[in-house]
This record gives sequence, C-alpha cells and structure tokens, in this order.
Amino acid sequence: MLLTKKSSHAPQGVQTSSPFVHSLRRGLSQALPTMDRRAFLRRSGLGVGVGIAASQLTLVRKTQAAEGARPGLGTTKVEVRRTVCTHCSVGCAVDAVVENGVWVRQEPVFDSPINMGAHCAKGASLREHGHGEYRLRYPMKLVGGKYERISWDQALDEIAARMQELRKASGPDSVYFVGSSKHSNEQSYLMRKFVSFWGSNNCDHQARICHSTTVAGVANTWGYGAMTNSYNDMQNSKCAFYIGSNAAEAHPVSMLHMLHAKENGCKMIVADPRFTRTAAKADLYVRFRSGTDIPVLFGLLYHIFKNGWEDKKYINDRVYGMDKIREEVMAKWTPDKVEEASGVPEAVLAQAAEMMAKNRPSTLVWCMGQTQHSIGNAMVRASCIVQLALGNVGVPGGGANIFRGHDNVQGATDIGPNPDSLPGYYGLAEGSWKHFANAWGVDLDWIKSRYASPAMMAKNGITVSRWIDGVLEKNELIDQDSNLRGVFFWGHAPNSQTRGLEMKRAMDKLDLLVVVDPYPSATAAMAAMPGKPEDLNPNRAVYLLPACTQFETSGSATASNRSLQWREKVIEPLWESRSDHMIMYQLAQKLGFGKELVKNYQMQKVKGMDEPVPEDILREVNRCCWTIGYTGQSPERLKAHMRHMSAFDVKTLKCTASVVDKESGYDMKGDYFGLPWPCWGTPELKHPGTPNLYQTTRHVMDGGGNFRANFGVERDGVNLLAEDGSHSLGADITTGYPEFDHVLLKKLGWWDDLTEAEKKAADGKNWKTDPSGGIIRVVMKVHGCYPFGNAKARAVVWNFPDAIPLHREPIYGTRPDLAAKYPTHDDKNAFWRMPTLYKSLQEKNVADRLYEKFPLILSSGRLVEYEGGGEETRSNPWLAELQQEAFVEINPKAAASRGIRNGDRVWLSTPTGARLNVQALVTERVGPDTCWMPFHFSGRWQGQDMLAYYPKGAHPVVRGEAVNTGTTYGYDSVTMMQETKTTICNVERA
Repeated sequence: MLLTKKSSHAPQGVQTSSPFVHSLRRGLSQALPTMDRRAFLRRSGLGVGVGIAASQLTLVRKTQAAEGARPGLGTTKVEVRRTVCTHCSVGCAVDAVVENGVWVRQEPVFDSPINMGAHCAKGASLREHGHGEYRLRYPMKLVGGKYERISWDQALDEIAARMQELRKASGPDSVYFVGSSKHSNEQSYLMRKFVSFWGSNNCDHQARICHSTTVAGVANTWGYGAMTNSYNDMQNSKCAFYIGSNAAEAHPVSMLHMLHAKENGCKMIVADPRFTRTAAKADLYVRFRSGTDIPVLFGLLYHIFKNGWEDKKYINDRVYGMDKIREEVMAKWTPDKVEEASGVPEAVLAQAAEMMAKNRPSTLVWCMGQTQHSIGNAMVRASCIVQLALGNVGVPGGGANIFRGHDNVQGATDIGPNPDSLPGYYGLAEGSWKHFANAWGVDLDWIKSRYASPAMMAKNGITVSRWIDGVLEKNELIDQDSNLRGVFFWGHAPNSQTRGLEMKRAMDKLDLLVVVDPYPSATAAMAAMPGKPEDLNPNRAVYLLPACTQFETSGSATASNRSLQWREKVIEPLWESRSDHMIMYQLAQKLGFGKELVKNYQMQKVKGMDEPVPEDILREVNRCCWTIGYTGQSPERLKAHMRHMSAFDVKTLKCTASVVDKESGYDMKGDYFGLPWPCWGTPELKHPGTPNLYQTTRHVMDGGGNFRANFGVERDGVNLLAEDGSHSLGADITTGYPEFDHVLLKKLGWWDDLTEAEKKAADGKNWKTDPSGGIIRVVMKVHGCYPFGNAKARAVVWNFPDAIPLHREPIYGTRPDLAAKYPTHDDKNAFWRMPTLYKSLQEKNVADRLYEKFPLILSSGRLVEYEGGGEETRSNPWLAELQQEAFVEINPKAAASRGIRNGDRVWLSTPTGARLNVQALVTERVGPDTCWMPFHFSGRWQGQDMLAYYPKGAHPVVRGEAVNTGTTYGYDSVTMMQETKTTICNVERA
C-alpha cells in the first residue's frame, strides 16, 4: 500500500546516540544554522565522498587509478556527462559516470543552484531509464493481434506510403500528430516545423491537458503564460499559498526551497480538497470542495478588500479593472456564499487572507489541481487577481509560481507543436507565416501549397484532448474536410487523457496509428487489445518505433522557472533506437520535404546515419523566436552555465563574479542561471535572462521589466498603459508606452541608433519580426525600455467568455442545487474545429439524477514514485517496487457505509460505463464526499490484465487501472483543457 511504513531501524553496529553524533549535531546547529547544501558540503569536507560535482576530476582520476589497468581488460575510459532529470519540471542536474560507453552510476549535481545535490526517488533511478530492460528495442508492426519485429526501412516506407494515401484521399488534416513534452526544445521546435511542412495545424502535446489554461489565463492577464518567479525565489517569500499543488510528491525537490523559506519564517498555506504530503508541512490547511477555487480565492479577496489590505498604489499604477473585481467580490462572494459553495468557513479564509496580506512578499503556487477544469482559465485568472490586489507580481518573493509537470513541458509549449501557434506563440496569421518562411529559408507559397487551403492554414487545429472526437464525431459537425484517419503518438501517454473507453473505440477506427517512444506506452496495448467488431477498421496499420531517451542525445530543456539547461549525450543510442529528430528527418525524406526541413542545419553521423545537429536547431530558434526571448540562449552560453553551476547564487540565480568559461571564452558575470526567458536580443547582446518577470526595480538589461502592452492602449475610455512614474529602472520613457515598431522608433528619434544593416532589416518590421534584433537592442540597451511596451495588467479580460472570473459548477457534479445557481457555459459549435457540450450535458446529468447513482467526487493526482502516464517509471524495477498497486483513497465514513475495509478490492464505477478494479486505501486525507486516484497507472482494463497485448519484453513491471479509463466529458471554455479533477463516481466492494 501507499503508506506502508518501511523499517527505520539503524543497521547493526551503528550507534545512533553516540557522543560524536550529539556533538556534531550541536556544532552544526550553532555554526551552520541556514547553510545551503552546496556550502555545507564544501565547508564540511564531505563533498568528495558524496558528490561527483564536488570534485569531478578527482573522482575520475581515482576511478581510473583503481580500475584503469585491470589485468587482461585493457584501459578503462571513464567520463562524467552532465544531464538533467527527464521527469518533472524542477530541472535537477545529474552527473552520469560512463565507463567504456556504459552508464555505470550517477550523482546529483551538488553545484546545481536548482537541486543543490538533491534527488527524489525518480531522479535517483534515472540510469535505469537509459539502460532499462523493458524498453522498445526495434520497430514493430501489429500483425494478427501480435507485434512482430520489422526493419526501420520497412517501417518508414510503409508509414510514409500510408500517410500519402490518406493525404491524397482525405487531405493533410486527416493525420494528427501528438508531440511530446519529453522532447528537447530542439525536437519540439522541429516537430512543429515538420507538421507545418506536412501541411496541417493538427498537432499538440501534453501541455494542453496540464497547463493550457494557465498559459491562456496568465498571458491574458499580464503578458506571458509562464511562471513569473522561480523555485529558488521562494526563499525570499514571507508567505506561500499553495492551491491545487501537491509539490511534495509532484515536484519534491522544489520543496527544498520552500523548507529553506520556512526556516526563515515564511508562512505556508495549503488549500486542497485532499490532505496531501504538502499540506502536512503547512501552517494552515484549507480543505475545500473540488472545483470551487474561485469562491475560495474570491473569499480571500473579500477579506483583503474589507480590511483595506490591497496595495492601492500598485493597483492604480499597474492594474486595469480591479474596481470591477472589488464590486463583484463584495457583492457576490460574502463569507456565507463562499462557505455554501466551497465548504470553507469564514474564519479559515479570514486567517489565510491575513497571513498573505501581513507577510508580504507572498507567493501563490498552483498546479493541475487548479487547471484541469471546464473553467480552468477563470480559476487561473482568479489566482492572478489575488496577487495583483496584494501587489505581489513583479517582486522577489512574490509572483505566480506555476509548477509545470514534465521536464520540458514549458519549452515544448514555448516553441513546440501547438495547434494555435507557431514557435514562440506567433499566431497563425499571414505575417507570422512570412516571418517563419524567412527564418526557415523556404518559399511562403510552397508552405501554402502544402495546406488544404489558406483558410485551414490560418485555423486552429484540433487539440489533443479532442482527437478522439476528430475520429468519432459526425463529419458534418467537424470544421475540416475529413475526420481524423491517422494519429501519431510521439512520446505521449494515452492514459493521461480522459474518456478512455471512447479512446479505445477511436484507436480501433483509425487507418494508421504510429507510436514513437522509448517505451511502447499504453497505446500499444490498447491498440492490440480486441475491441468491438463494429469499431475495428480491417485496414488499420499499427507501428511502434523505438525512440531514444534524452540520455542518448543532446539538447536543451526549459525548467518551470524558464531556465534553459543543456543536456550532454550520456550514452549512444541503445539497440535500434533513434533520436526523435533523426526520425523526423528520415520520415520527412520519405514524404518529400527532407531537404526543406533541415536546410539550415549541419548533419552529424550517428550509427552511420545523418542526424540534424541539435546546436544548429537551437541557433535557428535563436534567430526567430523574438517574442518570448528564446534568442539569447546560444548553445555556447548554455553549455558554459552547465560547466560552472557553482558560480550562480541559489536564491537569486545570479553570477555576481567574473567567471570565464575556458572552452568558449564567455564571461558569465551578471547572468542568471539558465538564461531564463525572455533572454532578449542576439546572444551577442548578452542579456542576462529574466529571473522574475515584470520587476520594475531592475534595469531591463539586468532582467528587469514591466507588464506587456499586448491588449491595446485604451478600453472604454480608460488608459491601459502604465501610469506616469511606473516604469522599469533607468528607462528613458518614464510613463506607459505601446510596443515598439519601426514607426515608433522613427517618431522618437531612435532610428539612427540602429546600424545601417539593422535599419535595412528592421524597416517595416516590429520588435517581433525584425530578423536583426536591432529594434530590441536599441530599445533595451540604449534606452532602457522594454520592446513589448509598458502597460497595466488586466484584472478584467474582456476577450474571454467571462470577463470577470465566474464560478460555474462542473458538467458532472454532486450538487444539483449549486448547478442551478452557477450553471456552466452554453454549448459551442466549431470550437477548435469541434462541437463542444456544456449546459445541455450538465442539465441532462441533473435530469438523469446521476448525482444519486454516483455520489462521490472523483479527483486524481501524482505520486512521488511515478510520473506522467507512468509507463517509463512503472517499467523501472527500483520504482516499481515502491508502489505496486493502483488504488483509490476513500474516506472512512464513505467506506464504512459501503462495507469497505482498508486493502479491500473494490469496483470504482463512473457515468461512462467504466468499472475499475483497484485497491481501497481508507483514509481521512479525503473528505466523506471525495475519492482520489493516482493517474500514473495503465496496463489493466476494467479488471483485465493487458500484459498479453504489449510487445514481448516491453511492458511495465507494475500494471494497474488508469483513472482516465473512467473520467468523463468536460473541457475548458478557452483552451479545451480536460476536466479531470472534478468528476463523479461510486465505489463498491469487489
């Protein structure tokens, strides 16, 4: 079971209460009261014994001396390769020891300012993901219900031929590409380029179903859809409010920084329907009903406004629409209404509000507990509004610390396969396509010719959350010519998506299904498992292609705090695996656009085959993604940072001394670790990166900034630009101003600050499309201003369904009385190419009295042992041993009424018709109205073990029911985020 206590007895011969131990403890408590891990290791002299990074060369020399001349075995070559954990988004650095090409051991990097020598269980077992025995080793094809080995040539030839057949018969939009947040930045970017050259916007990745509501909500509030501060910066916080984030299990190493903050007096509040391991560290725990984040957050604001705790000057200078928010909150979210909706008593929220207001700077943390709702965009904006009211955005120790999930979900979102944008969040408008055609060195008309029509080129694609309906929905209701007929699962777990029963049907109906992954994922087993005869397409072709892990290639990844890190290749690709960017290139060659795809890159030989050089892909990103500042992080700068991690402060991330990298000659003084985006201009500009977004107390060339002027300059007669005197430190313009283009530069008399070459490139352009970076250079370095302007943040977002966040009950709920008071949205047509149900389905569910048949709220979340869909981590024997059962948490009261005891097998049923067979964990961590399941399991299907349907030898060690086999319909009204945190179920003894 989850919390089965392991033996804590000391090994024989170890005296735990010796005088030496007591003396050491006293000495450390007196001499090193709050010393960080890196400093402790250096000062104590323990570094050489416990960490490679403390003395890499010494370790290598010792290893060579001990093992380098073993009789009959020849010389042993030992190398240390620095990489980054491939699990969550914290960005923990790892040193891998490679002996004669074999990865033999690893150590956390003690010099890393992010993880400071720490590991969680997943990070500690990384080596097994590289050398794992359960990996997919060679290409396979489903033949007669079984997977058979085939060659790479056969696989690529047949896949390309089938794609061309589908294209000819049904157009390019008939094929869908699910990309990956496990791809490097370079691979993510190349995939969006690949899909564009194929001629479709039908691509997406995991961010759609974890933080798309964050990206949309946050970007539409103050400019950029990302974490504003950093894990490290939380050490400067005086109070932290976690809502829908179980960081202790989902982002374990991030808790180091929070615990350091607590040592310095930081208060900690955790609001969650479930008492988590994070809540166990809190000064105040707030239990609320799942899906009522807005009542909780506006309940906080009620007390803030009532007591006059809001930052009035900050609001006047930097925020639009807070007066409207105040009216809404004071009228509609009085304590009685808040308690009715959320279950939280007035005294609890009053205490939380006072803690946040009287301990500033205070930070607000959220994760998928807040985002995965049909009103996720509104919940996110409510969190933003709380921080704006308190003046906590753009200050150290404040901000919105939004913890992302996968190791590169931030980077894949920034520059990867999004259905509504090109890399860097450039929209699908003609100007954006022209900009990228120039960057890619191809003719714009050629790209246009690849699409079904100019209209489809400018139209948002289908989201990954709805690809099922792209297959199953009536054709006349889909806003594209054809239903989906082919799907690529390129590093994506199907069990991470809702409506599993319908997904199985959709897989069976496809003409082509391709899985590209180091592990076959649940897709392989679902595809091979017999379905209903009426759903199965007799002409369907299913292929499995073995991709490398990120340890078998190199490239950059962006942590949740927006810092980029460069991974060195640890080992050569094992078995017949190939890197994702090699596979993209080889498939593009078969499809006829290989030369165009890699036009700007040098090629390198890997296993005798051509592969695009990752550094060259990043350099292309540097030349075109001006919008979010992915332009200053050259490979050389990133590699220098990785070699000199000890130079960066663990609180500020800044390198304050002159540290020159011998290999590149680059001096890192003034840089922030990983050059967190935006890192403006060309690498030659040497912008240091931006550790805290929107911070006006720093010069723009020291990472300072202000809110983005992205929403016009006026609304209903109200100025949207920042007030006089509100500007970044040292700016030549001391009031608000719009974004910069060639016209504004000329009007200000700044045009002649450009070089002649820059003038030629920038004429007719704006800061986002100037290929020289000259506009950015002049605006920032010469005049101290921000290229995207200086405006107010928006508390009211008029282009969203609800300009002011409104609480709306979930589509499937247990409170029909509140569904009547707070109904969901009206149904939508042609929304991301799909009809989408809201009110009609909610009303039907109430009319059918589903709340009586399924009286328990079902939510889901993470375990520390596993990650994502879990196929990789559950294939790791070291992790599989730690958690061997899928389970459901159920409150003792709910369990007793059903005759369920702890450890019993139970059936969990949902309105979809799914029945999941899992183990019961009876616990008060969930309330009497709530159940909770981890979402990392797959490999069992409504009681049936799917082992026989996996490729032989490539299956997870631990298999269990996927919660998303049973989760219900429901999608965010802006982004199509799936609603996983609030659905309904019943549980009965098996």
